[in-house]
Amino acid sequence: MRVFVTGATGFVGSAVVQDLLKHGHTVVGLSRSEENAAKLKAAGAEVLPGDLTDLESLKKGAAESDGVIHCGFIHDFQRFPEVCAVDAAAITAMGDAMAGTDKPLVVSSGVAIIAPGRLATEEMKAPELPNFPRVSEKVAFAQIEKGVRAMAVRLPPTTHGKGDHGFMEILINTAKAKGKAAYVGEGANVWPATHRFDAAQVYRLALEKGKAGASYHAIAEQGVTFKEIENMIGKKLGLPVESIPAEQAAEYYGWFGHFAALSAPSSSEWTRAELGWTPTEIELLPDMDAHYFG
Repeated sequence: MRVFVTGATGFVGSAVVQDLLKHGHTVVGLSRSEENAAKLKAAGAEVLPGDLTDLESLKKGAAESDGVIHCGFIHDFQRFPEVCAVDAAAITAMGDAMAGTDKPLVVSSGVAIIAPGRLATEEMKAPELPNFPRVSEKVAFAQIEKGVRAMAVRLPPTTHGKGDHGFMEILINTAKAKGKAAYVGEGANVWPATHRFDAAQVYRLALEKGKAGASYHAIAEQGVTFKEIENMIGKKLGLPVESIPAEQAAEYYGWFGHFAALSAPSSSEWTRAELGWTPTEIELLPDMDAHYFG
């Protein structure tokens, strides 16, 4: 297949590109800079200049390909509603270009807000929350009525691997700044986790044989306790590890306090059976031990 990939040089997207090429697909990656274009060419992919606000480029990439994997997102939490609107417009534009073709459109979503505190499973719908305006799944599934085979891959908050600059980096930098590694209460809240190379396979398998309207969980570990994560950070940085009460979370973590207290156990049992997916990469804690503090 000829596959158009947005976010093709990002942390997850670059792994998706590698996996697609490894399995014989042709990849066209969206690139907003010459530097990123050079990376894509070096990997063996073709390049389409543009970014997520360039709807004409997105339409061109979608129309001229056999399928789309949408990994791109502007990670700017200071203007979150605005970038969520950009995401929705991008998905809609690509859906318009694919209308009536039954081509696969695989978008990125997350498990963290599906069922906080309960086990999230694939058949659960993504809730619409007033303080969380990202509605990638809703917008993607609206494309099904146009004749697009739209589906979602839900990632965990800890999609990890060497070169990770996501939530783990935030926790590590916070511990350095505060002089201690802290968890809220007993630290028993859990975060699911997956290595980015394992997650990449879920995108490809969904593209190849996924069903319209399905949400697939790229979850290798159902849940790692927050205390275990902070213990690893404290150990590697040589810092004390402490429990803090919930009312001090905002002072310690800043805007990240809500995420630090989040518990989001997630299952991928259906995804594994449906797609024939078996994660094989290193798990979160040993990955952190080996690659996050060098």
